[in-house]
Amino acid sequence: MNASRLKHLAAASMLLCGLSFVATGTAWAAPATTALPAGVVRGPAVEGITEYRLPNGLKVLLFPDASKPTVTVNVTYLVGSRHENYGETGMAHLLEHMMFKGSPKNRSIPQQFASRGMDFNGTTSYDRTNYYEVFQASPDNLKWALDMEADRMVHSFIARKDLDSEMTVVRNEYESGENSPFSVMLKRMDSVAYDWHSYGRSTIGNRSDIENVRIENLQAFYRTYYQPDNAVLLVAGKFDPAQTLAWITKSFGAIPKPKRVLPPFWTVEPQQDGERSFVVRRKGDMQIVMLGYKIPSALHPDANALGIMSEILGDTPSGRLHKALVATGKAAEVFAFGQTGYAPGLEIIGAVVKASEPLDPVRDALTQAVESFAATPPTAEEMERVRRSYSNSVEKSLNDPQQVGVALSEEIALGDWRLLFQNRDKLPEVTAEQVSAAAARYLKRDNRVVGTFIPDDQPQRAEITAAPPVAEVMKDFKAKQSVLTSEVFDPSQDNINARTEITTIGGLKVALLPKKNRGEAVSVDLQLHWGDEKNLFNQQMVAAFADEMLMRGTSKYTREQLADAFAKLKMSGGVYGFQTTGPNLDAALRLVAHVLREASFPQDEFEQLRQQWLVGIESSRNEPESLAHNAIEEYFDTHPKGDFRAAMTVDEQLAAVKALKRDDVVAFHRDYYGAGHGELAIVGDFDKAAIAKTIDDSFTGWNSKVAYSPLKDTAADKPSVHRAIDAPEKENGMFAARLNLDLNVNDPVYPALDLANYIFGGGSLKSRLMDRIRQKDGLSYGGGASVHAGDIDRAGSFTINAIAAPQNLKKLEAAIREELDRAVKQGFTAQELAQAKSGLLQQRVQNRSQDKVVAGGWTRNLYLNQTYSWSKDYEAKLQAATLEQVNAAFRQAVDPAKLTVVVVGDEKKAGK
Repeated sequence: MNASRLKHLAAASMLLCGLSFVATGTAWAAPATTALPAGVVRGPAVEGITEYRLPNGLKVLLFPDASKPTVTVNVTYLVGSRHENYGETGMAHLLEHMMFKGSPKNRSIPQQFASRGMDFNGTTSYDRTNYYEVFQASPDNLKWALDMEADRMVHSFIARKDLDSEMTVVRNEYESGENSPFSVMLKRMDSVAYDWHSYGRSTIGNRSDIENVRIENLQAFYRTYYQPDNAVLLVAGKFDPAQTLAWITKSFGAIPKPKRVLPPFWTVEPQQDGERSFVVRRKGDMQIVMLGYKIPSALHPDANALGIMSEILGDTPSGRLHKALVATGKAAEVFAFGQTGYAPGLEIIGAVVKASEPLDPVRDALTQAVESFAATPPTAEEMERVRRSYSNSVEKSLNDPQQVGVALSEEIALGDWRLLFQNRDKLPEVTAEQVSAAAARYLKRDNRVVGTFIPDDQPQRAEITAAPPVAEVMKDFKAKQSVLTSEVFDPSQDNINARTEITTIGGLKVALLPKKNRGEAVSVDLQLHWGDEKNLFNQQMVAAFADEMLMRGTSKYTREQLADAFAKLKMSGGVYGFQTTGPNLDAALRLVAHVLREASFPQDEFEQLRQQWLVGIESSRNEPESLAHNAIEEYFDTHPKGDFRAAMTVDEQLAAVKALKRDDVVAFHRDYYGAGHGELAIVGDFDKAAIAKTIDDSFTGWNSKVAYSPLKDTAADKPSVHRAIDAPEKENGMFAARLNLDLNVNDPVYPALDLANYIFGGGSLKSRLMDRIRQKDGLSYGGGASVHAGDIDRAGSFTINAIAAPQNLKKLEAAIREELDRAVKQGFTAQELAQAKSGLLQQRVQNRSQDKVVAGGWTRNLYLNQTYSWSKDYEAKLQAATLEQVNAAFRQAVDPAKLTVVVVGDEKKAGK
């Protein structure tokens, strides 16, 4: 994949850069010699992934990997927002929502997902739509998922009654995006940059199109594009390839090959003939200046060079824009990313500026830095940094088949999934001269979007040549062989306990769990404790700033050098939790210890961080979610001002940041930091004895100078209040409610209450709350309920949160209260309880299959002087809970009349 688009997707947690991928050391492999089902044709295979094609045109990718007890099923349809017609914007995304509304054999898909504990979602982009589910590996789960996907491919209801409610949910998602200045700016950038091409329309669509789309149009769109010859099915994880291919042939193979011909797409965007500009004026608390330049398709030969250019410009802290604008105090943040796909796209570059600062100098400096790039070619250091960063990201992403299963959708949309591997192999070949030349072709005045239209007798056109066919792009590609292996690890609590060595090294309680991992991956979690209620008084902001400053420089490294040091050791994450590889673990731990012990808190970085915090705090001042959260926290706060646990208002936060001095942060680090009290857990591919010595060398003898005692809290009994907060000109609103509970995780009632909450509002899309406010009433895109219990104290709480348009907030609150009353008075059903147990328990197994989760679990267990046996006992209590206990627990804990409620929204819109 081209590096620019990679960076954009990485921001969405889809790391897709070039990497070296490897097969696992398991008994399963692609069935290269076994007989294929009738009519099935085997296609190319690359590094563990094998392609097959069914007679009806469906492409199938099988990626067996038994190292984790999970499976990912992903279906990518080659249709996105660029295929929509006039008056149908947002249709591809709306159809994505409708695909969860059921089919004849699967009438309640979210409920079936919940009962099986499956993680699931659907996403829509310009060129494709994909649906995936990740679940505990079992033949029953996999066969059900395949049968369900085959059923909804051509038999989804797509009914008028479902559209009526889901339209308002999608509209609320649209309204939520309208609250974000950055989201709005991206929409305007697209619409101004393009004259005719569909990339100029946001995937979410136009509000009027969302509200007025005809069901007949939606059904026709579905029948045209949701067919086997326009889809790619990928199965990744722990499964039997031969059996799976047989199931696929039976379920998907039964779908006839369609007779229709897909509509051709012939619109080509003309060359831009002058710089353009737009201004968005809305209520907000920060400024953004954004530039856009037309660039070629992701299949174009220039794509990788442009991606490298984007990274060199926009990286923090090593990028040119960061040094030119952030380090000099002109801007708080900078960004650069490519927004490309099958057709020519945009390179988007910009800066965030404090509301009170002048914007014109930033815009001018930004434009100069970008358009002079070609005159100052990349240095060898810049090129190496980008290559190393992408290589590390790729290595991590393809070492996790769960990520690959979903992420390959982007390459599939371009025409061939193998592009991921080809572009990885080509990236090292890109030269600084090619990067500079590519920048010169497209980073031109007349190809820029930011200024007003100015007639010009000497235009500077940017020619975007056509990309070659994918067959031409792939003709010289040669697949590499897989070489790495991993073990099949049992994520049961008993096995985790048995495989882990618990010890004490200096002041640290340490858990070491060595296991063979793909790519020799290792996860580290570190928790350090210092201070007590007395000596932490008035230290809240100082402590937070000290932690944030750790990675901004040490006695040996500048911020940039420190970032490079982390990258060289293949470290992702921060000082308290990171992933690396076994061969790098010793150096990584020593580097983390160095950062913690010898942070230097440079004055220039201190001022940069101060400005970033001021902008961030100010930007939250009028956001409905922040207003609701702050109001709830401030109301339930019982601590005196200055207490480390006390809530702070926005104005108090601003005042504290402005008053902060570097000397205060340095003194806090000197007196408080230390490893005299803490926990460290390491899970993955490492040498236990060698690493124990590393820990001892790095942390033993480094102790805090102040006394330490855990900070406990109480569940203060606060009277119920109802507060409405005005949020002028905000398209979306917020409902928040809280009830304090006298509750500890070891209370006998807690497992039953946990199950009750899962049924009511904790079970993601399938819960009573979301069934009502999203599925039935169509009022909210997102919401949920949660129960928190103290682990070292009894400070528990029950909370409910949901978003809605201001004019729907009263209906939303009424619906929530009705569901609360129904749950308290009528209780839950045996079927709901059975589904909740299944969902919760399978989710917990899936969580334990992730090394970083296991490591985090160990540090928590060590802090509480327990092992994973506590988790095993807790799951036994969940399994044993009766319906009577669950209903009684909810009735005892939750009194709707005692809820404190905060509703935030535009009062003018609410009155309409």
